[in-house]
Amino acid sequence: MAHHVHIAPGTWVVGLILALVVTYQSGWMRLRLLTSNPLPAWRAASALGGLVVAWLAVASPIGAGDGRLLTFHMVQHLLLMTIAPALILLGEPVRAVCWGLFESPEDAAGSFRGAAWTRTKVALGRPAVCWLAATATLVGWHIPAAFTLALASPFWHAVEQASFLVSGVLFWWPVVQPWPSRPDPRWSTVLYLFLATLPCDILSGFLVFSDRVAYPVYLSAKPALAVLDDQQCAGALMWTVVTIVYLVAGTIVSTQLLAISNPRRVAEAA
Repeated sequence: MAHHVHIAPGTWVVGLILALVVTYQSGWMRLRLLTSNPLPAWRAASALGGLVVAWLAVASPIGAGDGRLLTFHMVQHLLLMTIAPALILLGEPVRAVCWGLFESPEDAAGSFRGAAWTRTKVALGRPAVCWLAATATLVGWHIPAAFTLALASPFWHAVEQASFLVSGVLFWWPVVQPWPSRPDPRWSTVLYLFLATLPCDILSGFLVFSDRVAYPVYLSAKPALAVLDDQQCAGALMWTVVTIVYLVAGTIVSTQLLAISNPRRVAEAA
């Protein structure tokens, strides 16, 4: 039986987040000073809030607690895949970071030319690709063998955390549609959010209603009954948070679409 390994948060995580905060803030200030189209303060607050949430997930006691409780793992997973990416993308991070890294608008614009960026934009413009990437990450890391590997190895634990965040950004990109994508509100986004609840519902339902321990690695420190209680709590947490967040996002998108369609109806009636 594999034994629980305490995984200390890496200083590289804190360093990376601090670097992103400084770069974003620098770009946000330059946009305000040098352009007529600055980012609103609420977008900066959203992006910085998302980075703080990511820090809480990986470099706070939450990040080290997933070796003791599945519930801590689920909190970390939800923060990295569901909460932090949405907040970060609402802050228009690509635009701000580019202005923070490059000396001139021409240099910043040049960073979006080339075959690599063209392929990236094509992928980001395909919701199916983003949905599959997020679903594969969710399912893959919750396979017992992969889950145990991530707990036992600091390297694979870091890979797991990074993949949660990256796949979360991919998932939310077609919903938030940040710069440099062109906002294109569509009803398919509501369907996209609904379909995204299905793999989460299946996983969380299994954790809540299963009468056996899904991850035996936790049995090394606690009796089976306590592990099952923790497992049910983790599943219920995932079920509740994902449902609420996606419902709120779907409601916002639906409201925007209705607001756009109403003026057209008035014009047609006139």
